[in-house]
Amino acid sequence: MYRRPIALLAGLILLNGAAVAQIGNPAGMGADTAMSKPGVPAPHQTNNQDRLFAQLAAAGGLAEVELGKMASGKAKADAAKQFADMMVRDHTDANSKLRELADAAKIPLPTALDPDHQAVRDQLDRLDDEAFDAAYIKAQIVDHQKTAQLLAWEISLGEDAEMQRLAASMLPVVLAHLRHAQEINAALTGAAIRLPPQTMAANKPKP
Repeated sequence: MYRRPIALLAGLILLNGAAVAQIGNPAGMGADTAMSKPGVPAPHQTNNQDRLFAQLAAAGGLAEVELGKMASGKAKADAAKQFADMMVRDHTDANSKLRELADAAKIPLPTALDPDHQAVRDQLDRLDDEAFDAAYIKAQIVDHQKTAQLLAWEISLGEDAEMQRLAASMLPVVLAHLRHAQEINAALTGAAIRLPPQTMAANKPKP
């Protein structure tokens, strides 16, 4: 899922109405799905996509908060510190909403960093000043690309309507975080911001 090209995101944003129209995805229902009415799953009915989404999103959200707290204290650049504070604030709120839905659907969520995020934390712990800022922001770009793809996947293939709606509400926020991280990275390193081809085409002025 995470290996899908980032261009998929641009297509889903441009076709946002079509993606949201699949709330309560009938194609993803299990045979034992309880129905509130024909074709509409009852609240908190989950499929494999919902459960995997909840667990991966929770792992990512937990890491955003922990790494954000770390960066808030270690970052040198004000922009990196402010970004870290925003990560703690926004992802703490999103994590709380996700946990409420996961508890209602009886989906267990992680309570500690997964190995990949622990490795990132260990790497950041060894860095200071400009090196820390650059590594933290680059890691944030990667994580937000992955999270945006995960949210788009849940919107398209999930069964739990409330979980899909949460994913749909989170997607524009995560994409805004991604853009902000790219802008900070450009300011810190002079690297150009690369946009997906569909996004550039959509933003190109019409003749």
